[in-house]
Amino acid sequence: MSEKRPHVWLLVSPHQGDNTQLRALSRALGWPVTEKRLKFRSQEPLLRRVTRTSLIAVEQISRDQLQGPWPELLLLSGRANEAPAFWVKRHAPGTKIVFVGTPGQSLANYDLVITTPQYGLPQADNVLHLDLPLHGIEASTLLREAATWKPELAGLPEPYTTLLVGGPSGPYGFSEATAAQLGREASALVLERGGSLLVTTSARTGSPATRSLQDNVTVPNRFHAWTGTTQDNPFLGFLGLGSEHIVTADSVSMMAEAVATGKPVHLFDTEDMRQGNFNRPPHWRGTSLGTTLFRIAMNVAPRHWTRDLRVVHHALVNRGEAAWLGEPFLPRTAEPDASAARLAQCVLRIRTLFGL
Repeated sequence: MSEKRPHVWLLVSPHQGDNTQLRALSRALGWPVTEKRLKFRSQEPLLRRVTRTSLIAVEQISRDQLQGPWPELLLLSGRANEAPAFWVKRHAPGTKIVFVGTPGQSLANYDLVITTPQYGLPQADNVLHLDLPLHGIEASTLLREAATWKPELAGLPEPYTTLLVGGPSGPYGFSEATAAQLGREASALVLERGGSLLVTTSARTGSPATRSLQDNVTVPNRFHAWTGTTQDNPFLGFLGLGSEHIVTADSVSMMAEAVATGKPVHLFDTEDMRQGNFNRPPHWRGTSLGTTLFRIAMNVAPRHWTRDLRVVHHALVNRGEAAWLGEPFLPRTAEPDASAARLAQCVLRIRTLFGL
């Protein structure tokens, strides 16, 4: 008799890092999956505080996606997706709900929450704590993408150093001045090592910071500026080709992906990330109004309402898996890439929900 294969709905998040984790998890489960990309009204952040199990914040054009036959498992991330998920559960009480990240609703409402240290969630029977996010990047994928992109770099001297660029994130900004500093420091590392710099920006980088970064890269380079319309994204190819990686430390997902290659990873501090005691919230004043408001929240709100990336930085540096750009690496104490083990742990917990 063949094993039961529950049908999965994956509620797509507006954040690419969330979707990377959700899709890696759904692939590892190997169950039939349907992606649902919901569109929300502009008032959604306010409406989510008014109702917990309603579609009031979902635009009418998206509501048609939420109808039977109902799934047996809902995978989601992002707080906007919580109310639609529990609306589905009202219609299908047997549906299991698994959230990746830090939910806004009570942890007790979930069958399983998969989380990482920056969110500071408590220990609980239905909370699975991972040290780094899921990503699903395999060595064979990196080899294939590297082979695809290598001809595009004809004439650029080797070795290649990869620069993965994020952008403003919560309490940490990414200004034009910061981008210029990154360009100078990355160029200095390449001058020391020799070779070329492979740069790829992201949706959060922004045009002004992208221009400032590009203006301050003074070594041979291939520069890919994210536009949102470019289909040929070299991210994986650059990861595969780079002998070392520089990553802006605002993105836990990018850090996890870079560390998974087993190559040296240099973290770039975008705004006071390595200052002071990481067990305490950062100083309340940031470099912009947005970062200042977020830092104030980190100082006065419960820890799980915010996120403190410094916890992840501290762990990566102490295990020798990464070092701050310009600083030496500590002796490596981490086991080889544990990505597959993290995925297997998540799959086991989800299968257990179904008695499998």
